[in-house]
Amino acid sequence: FPSHDRRSREETVATRARIVEAASSEFRRNGIDGTGLDDLMAAAGLTRGGFYRHFESKNQLVAEACSVAAQRQIDGISLALRGKRRSSGLRSVANFYLDQSRRDDPTISCPLAMLGSELARCDSATRSSATDSFSKLVDIIFSQIDSEDSEKARSKAVVIATTLIGALTVAHFINDSSLSDQVLETVKQAC
Repeated sequence: FPSHDRRSREETVATRARIVEAASSEFRRNGIDGTGLDDLMAAAGLTRGGFYRHFESKNQLVAEACSVAAQRQIDGISLALRGKRRSSGLRSVANFYLDQSRRDDPTISCPLAMLGSELARCDSATRSSATDSFSKLVDIIFSQIDSEDSEKARSKAVVIATTLIGALTVAHFINDSSLSDQVLETVKQAC
């Protein structure tokens, strides 16, 4: 029986992770309001009935899915920075964050850019998760800024993080591909 209990717990953890992963993609693709429980459970290969075995509410899943997606962006940026000199760090962050693939495929893009206006209307737990994700982005940018004045460097990191999120959001909704490309490239060059 102990082996069965362990396997059952492992399956439960794996199923929950599958739901979070599917929700993360579906929310960024269709929006939070545009993704119903039936949609996200189907994307996870499950039925709606199993949802409440893993989550108390959709809000709980939104917070967790956005946190996981944002952490994946931070991990990607960290990987892009590996082996780079600090002098080229900001450009590496911008190149990763504003890559055309992230504009073209919202499921791999930053949830802050893809869901920002919806996140602003979410519950406090989700907004706290989004705030934490934004802070992590600011921290990684801050780590690439050479400055003796840490307060100014922190302010600059906030401006850059906000600019990256805004640029990706704008490039995503623009339906003129050359203008969208120009937005991405202009901001990359400014970093």
